[in-house]
Amino acid sequence: VDVNECTSENPCTQTCVNTYGSFLCRCEPGYELEADGVNCSDMDECSFSEFLCQHECVNGPGSYYCICPSGYNLLDDSRSCQDINECENRNFTCTPQQTCFNIPGEYKCLDPVRCEDPYIQINENRCMCPAENAGCRDQPFTILYRVMDMVSGRSVPSDIFQMQATTRYPGAYYIFQIKSGNEGREFYMR
Repeated sequence: VDVNECTSENPCTQTCVNTYGSFLCRCEPGYELEADGVNCSDMDECSFSEFLCQHECVNGPGSYYCICPSGYNLLDDSRSCQDINECENRNFTCTPQQTCFNIPGEYKCLDPVRCEDPYIQINENRCMCPAENAGCRDQPFTILYRVMDMVSGRSVPSDIFQMQATTRYPGAYYIFQIKSGNEGREFYMR
């Protein structure tokens, strides 16, 4: 008569399976059977692949979990991270005069546009040099300020934005140039 070692002595640390004349030990998901065939040890799932989690994988007993950096939420797939838009959630400390600008993982408070003389402010991001002002003769008619985010890790070269001249004002000519911020020559125009 076969002796059921699983009920009489149960040598396994997790699951015991009786066989004719012997027994086998099995481990729970997330554990692996050690060389002695009896003990189970935790598998480090994080060491199997660097693609299990978008940001960081943390090994736990019998499983693993993913964590995201500050400023990000873990999505329902429990692997991907999504940026928290602090500006949309109204979770920021900008003054009423400043504009909240969301960036990956955080936000920035942008000061309002200030038009320098002889320009006058038309709206929150546009300055105009009135034609009747003599100081405006050799100056651009309007200056428009735009803020945009550029995500790192893009393939380069790539087009970031496009501007187009218009024939709205006869006799006008247009000059496009990078005025500042390109000391490292990372950007160019074509």
